[in-house]
Amino acid sequence: MMDQLGIKALRPGPSGNEKAPNHANTDESLANPFPNLPDPLTMNDGQKVTTAKMWWDQRRPEIVEAYSKYVYGRVPNNVPKVTWTVAAVDHEMIGFTPVIAKDLIGEVDNSSYPAISVKIHMTLVTPAMAKGPVPVLMMFSRAGFPNPHEPSPNEFDRVNRAWKAVLEQQDPGLKEVFERYPAWQPVKATPFTFPQMNEDGDPPNQWQLLGAGWGFALFDPASVQADDGAGITRGIIGLVNKGRPRGPEDWGALRAWGWGAGRGLDYLETDAAVDTKHVGVEGVSRYGKAALVTMAFDQRFAMVLVGSSGKGGATLLRRNFGEAVESMTGGEYYWMAGNFIKYGASDATFGSETPGDIPVDSNELIALCAPRLTFISYGIPEKGDAKWLDHEGSFMATMDANRVWTLLGAKGLDIPGDYRTAKMPPVNEGHLDGQLAWRQHDGGHTDAPNMKWFILWADEFIVHAAGQ
Repeated sequence: MMDQLGIKALRPGPSGNEKAPNHANTDESLANPFPNLPDPLTMNDGQKVTTAKMWWDQRRPEIVEAYSKYVYGRVPNNVPKVTWTVAAVDHEMIGFTPVIAKDLIGEVDNSSYPAISVKIHMTLVTPAMAKGPVPVLMMFSRAGFPNPHEPSPNEFDRVNRAWKAVLEQQDPGLKEVFERYPAWQPVKATPFTFPQMNEDGDPPNQWQLLGAGWGFALFDPASVQADDGAGITRGIIGLVNKGRPRGPEDWGALRAWGWGAGRGLDYLETDAAVDTKHVGVEGVSRYGKAALVTMAFDQRFAMVLVGSSGKGGATLLRRNFGEAVESMTGGEYYWMAGNFIKYGASDATFGSETPGDIPVDSNELIALCAPRLTFISYGIPEKGDAKWLDHEGSFMATMDANRVWTLLGAKGLDIPGDYRTAKMPPVNEGHLDGQLAWRQHDGGHTDAPNMKWFILWADEFIVHAAGQ
């Protein structure tokens, strides 16, 4: 990619170790070398956006185009179709809630390049006793049955007798071993374990969702596209490119994960157990980035919980604080479009470029979610949500995006000032009255302490929307 772009050298990214000589900046006085953000409400030709129609018809498409060309890459026009199959259905108990769990495989048509196979993995879990379709939160994580229903004691006895018979047939000498240890069984029931409670002492996120009458879908991004550079010629990106390297405007993993989530939503829209008007998406860290990208580009998603997303997510790219653009251009470059590498170039045929040259920033990425329900979540460095994530930079971006919710007739954050002057709220002070929400909890690198607040907040708007 560097050869394609004419780049000879990249600036190295900083270290996350604050004691290292090349440690990332955490001095707020040095954090804003490019203090002027791209304005989500100013057209490329300088014209101000004053109406909702101008936003939808003109300005929003401009921002989407810039992100597609320079930051996350384009979804190709020839992406093959996905065919979903229910691989298995299990009746389980999660917490105190009986559920129906469906394990799903979305097979991507690879007839154009059979050498690469892509099978998207998602597990949908809904309350078994629900009287109608329920809202669903798609969670970026490993998929699979969360609490598989197991055989009864009598059935375990049958399984073990059959296992022993097969083993004795393979090795008759084992009959003596089994007689010496008559109580030992090859297959045992999973021992009961108490649930791992969230950092704030609340039940696990999945328990909370089900207890509130929601469902959830576990969506595995790695089944769409590997989270490494070596996988860029495989997965969905490799399949569309027929195993060849990317071009500068081709999509990276974040956009591919978002595309895959959209295909998961395609299936959810066909399932009678799902309230298709109220499907959200959630993720933490790199998956927090992916959740925000998914929400920004696919307007069918009704809500998002963005957990500790940092650079490439809710944090301003222009900020020199913690993780840097150079961390991604020289490290996780595969998350982004090839063109994004330009902004870490120190020596190239075009000279050099910096984060200040990026034509968009995360205030505009958040703005693409307006006026839908968007909850930006962080923890604190003392508990492991490192300064690397630049919480202040995410708050600044959220504050500037706020204006777009107002333009579109929605309610945003109830915090005075603009992105330059507004003060980041104290820890555990939630601003959850509008469709754009902010809350920094006192836990670590997780959104779990904010899950109960997310559910309460979203339910207010879901009930309101349903009543109209």
